This record gives sequence, C-alpha cells and structure tokens, in this order.
Amino acid sequence: MSDPKIGLVLGGGGARGLGHIPVIEALDELGLSVTAIAGTSIGAIMGAARAGGLSGAEIRERTVETFGNRTAALARLWSLRPKRFGDLFAGGFGLGQIDPEKILETFVGDALPPRFADCRVPFAVVATDFYGGKEVVLRDGDLRPAVAASIALPTIFKPVILDGAALIDGGVINPVPVDALPVPVDIVIAVDVVSFPEPSDGKVAPGAMEAIVGATQLLMQQVAAAKFEKRPPDILIRPPVNAFHVLDFLKARQILAATEPAKDEVKRKLARMIEAHPLEPVAELPAPPQPMALPKRPRRRLIGRAKETN
Repeated sequence: MSDPKIGLVLGGGGARGLGHIPVIEALDELGLSVTAIAGTSIGAIMGAARAGGLSGAEIRERTVETFGNRTAALARLWSLRPKRFGDLFAGGFGLGQIDPEKILETFVGDALPPRFADCRVPFAVVATDFYGGKEVVLRDGDLRPAVAASIALPTIFKPVILDGAALIDGGVINPVPVDALPVPVDIVIAVDVVSFPEPSDGKVAPGAMEAIVGATQLLMQQVAAAKFEKRPPDILIRPPVNAFHVLDFLKARQILAATEPAKDEVKRKLARMIEAHPLEPVAELPAPPQPMALPKRPRRRLIGRAKETN
C-alpha cells in the first residue's frame, strides 16, 4: 500500500500560528511526506518554510531562537520603526507603516526560498486584493513578496503592491484556505488557529482593542465555516490557542508548549482515517504465462521382437 497524498492547509492567526509547528512535526515523526501546502498569513510563513525544505524540528528551533530572547527580538522590531514622525501617519492605511518584506528579512531570513519554483513541495499563498475585493492565490514567481502580502495585516503593515494590486492579509478573505491547494491530494489536513475570543483576568466585558480583535476573530471563523461547508477538510485541527493574542510572539515557548497535544491529535486522527479508508493498493502485474507442457505420449509395444537364442 502506498502512502497517502497529504495536503497541509495552514491558517492565519498571528502568533497563534506557532501552533502549526507541532502539526508539521507530527507528520515528520510519522515519516509521511506532504504532497501540497497552502497557507494564509502566519500559515504562509510556516508553509513556505516547510515547502522550502525545513523540517518541523528546524522550524521550531529557529522560532525559539528568534523569539526566545525578548531583548534581542524587541531590538530587531525597533530597527523597523518609521524613521520620520510624518511617516507614521502617511498613506491611507493609518498607522500600518511597517514593511512586511522587511519583517520577513529581519525575523525569518533564509528560512524561505526566493521563488516558488525553489520549493520542494508545491505551495500556494493566499492574499486579499484590497481594492478588488477578492481573494488572490499566488503559486509562482517571487515567493517572499507573496508571503509578505499574505501577512500584511492592516493597521500594522503596509500593503504589498503586486501586479498593480494592493494586497493585504489573506486571512481577511480566506483564513483557512482548504480550497487553495495547488495539486490534488488524498487527505486534506487543515489547521485553524484563528481561535475565539476568550475572557481574561476575570473581565466581564472586553476592552476597546480586545473587542476589535475579537470581532475580527468571529468574522474570520464565519468565513472559515463557509469554506468548510463547500470543501470540508478530512482532518481539522484546532490547537488550544485561545489564551494567546495575535502579537504574542514573545510567548513562543508558551504557545509551543500549549499546542503540543495537537501532535498526538494529528497522529491519532490520521491513523484512524487510513485504517477506515485504506488506499487502493497498486495493482500487481500478472505473472508471465508458463510454457505449455506437451502431453506425454504412451509408450509403444515392440512388435516382432527378436527371439532370444539359447
């Protein structure tokens, strides 16, 4: 029996997307290769790293190295601030003046290959055409601008201009892109890290910023649910990330620890699926025909046998 063709769909959710890492590690530990990957926002970063050839363990190591040192991470972020006060309020996207491509260069580095063609696994990135009001699925050309567009969350990042379109965060229009895999697969594993608003610190009502973020989460969950109705994933994983916020990257170790159970969940669900619906084994070639055996001829009696002489 051949291994199933697995499609991995990694959703958006900011820092909560670090919960994708245990899922990738689970597939690595099972010895299963991924046939295709689609990603939105943080899922685009994780998906690009995996499609580019990094293992789940290597992605984990780089993540902890990048965000484990709070002082160093904040220093990197401070280096990306607008250099002039006027730049802070320039443009039509409010305070969002951080260049997402510079974020990738500063925090991700060489974890992403330069072009889609350099990926070892077919890969698709989802972004949102802001003025066109539609989803854009990117599968070829330069990879880093595509990923930068997919993470361009309004109010934080500048939009990315590609082919004359202003592209923003793909999670706005397709937070868990189950319909964007670049090639057909047997099993679709989708990882949803959008999460739901959760009360904290004993509060009864959310604060202003919490209400905005929470409302966005609720809208994204509705969009994802509509997508799942049209193309339900075979396995849906929702790591326990409700307690974390979109920008909690400095809590990388805590997020990884909290989402570790997702690894066993993937293994368990995948094993059950393969057991219940085994793939058809590849048909064996028929054995070559055996040479036809000739029938045995009966022995003849000798007639007129000579008499023995004394």
